[in-house]
Amino acid sequence: MLLGLLLAGCATFPEQGPRDWREQVKGTGELGGPPVVPEPSAPPSAPPGGAAGQPGQRQPPSGCVDPDPQVVATCLEPIGAIAVLPDGRSALVAERATGRVLRVQRGSQPVLISTVPVDAAGGGGLTGLVLSPSFKEDQLVYAYVTTRQDNRVVRIAPGEPPKPVLTGIPRGPRNNGGALGVDVDGSLLVATGDAGGDPTLPGSLAGKLLRIDTLGRPSKGNPDPASRVLSSGLRAPAGICIDPVTTMTWVTDRAGIQDVLHLVVPGPLPAPAWTWPDRPGVAGCMAQPGMVAIALSGGAALFVLHPGDNAAFTGAPEKLLINTYGRLSAAALAPDGLLWLGTVNKTGKAPVQSDDRVIRIQPPAGGGQSRA
Repeated sequence: MLLGLLLAGCATFPEQGPRDWREQVKGTGELGGPPVVPEPSAPPSAPPGGAAGQPGQRQPPSGCVDPDPQVVATCLEPIGAIAVLPDGRSALVAERATGRVLRVQRGSQPVLISTVPVDAAGGGGLTGLVLSPSFKEDQLVYAYVTTRQDNRVVRIAPGEPPKPVLTGIPRGPRNNGGALGVDVDGSLLVATGDAGGDPTLPGSLAGKLLRIDTLGRPSKGNPDPASRVLSSGLRAPAGICIDPVTTMTWVTDRAGIQDVLHLVVPGPLPAPAWTWPDRPGVAGCMAQPGMVAIALSGGAALFVLHPGDNAAFTGAPEKLLINTYGRLSAAALAPDGLLWLGTVNKTGKAPVQSDDRVIRIQPPAGGGQSRA
């Protein structure tokens, strides 16, 4: 059934080819500028500051204290991935180079959950993190990591050292990072970098989008039942996001001469759905009906596209949160519909005192839904 859904997505893939970036910069309005610091009477259950786009005066951080009400955690190392917990108020955060997995919540100190041994060379480290499809029952977390020998998927259980699930993904001098997602049927989606090699080699797990079960075996419905590979042709993927309603799956990729956004289809990936010739550093992403939001590291912003039901984009793209929080990396959609973002400002030129940070905001509205 899942394969049928994916093929259906292929049948509606936009035929006009990749679209060049023509940004629409918003200085005010939804997500377009600095958030408002709310009055003390603001309800504590929702992230103060509304849609994170209303103009207002931001107070600078002092040490690890950041008065921005949308900042959840501070003074972390550069963030590789985020997985929001079912309560919507807390999340697990992966630090790329240290391998630490921390539980963060606004108003509380980060709690160390696990430390995964990693080798951060060549863009690797701890770059993917997702909750188990049955997290409420098993409390398991899956991570994509680089070791000195390979890239791999590991399973993290409370009070136990990480255990390998899928090993032997090639590592190389570059493009070792990857990303994780959970498909609509509970399969794990694993985007792997090409490790500096050919991403189309059929016998290699590098440069692929893998679809596996929680034991690392090929998932039912893959194009080749004996293979873990769903799609091929990735270079340096940084984010996977699945629209829970339309089931359209998107992957961000830094493809050498340009950054791209792919709509996933089985087999070799076709032309990108969107391209950024200026290479702003596409990173994590989140998707919901009528909207795909992509974190930009080099561009220090959030880039928003509006796909319709046929996956063709409608309206103009939006470039939001410009330099509000700096270099954005990880992105994750919470159960309550809020968007969580992580930063990698310590790898840039001008971190603030409270970097690196985790932020929780109201996402922009979708714009491509079908109308009755």
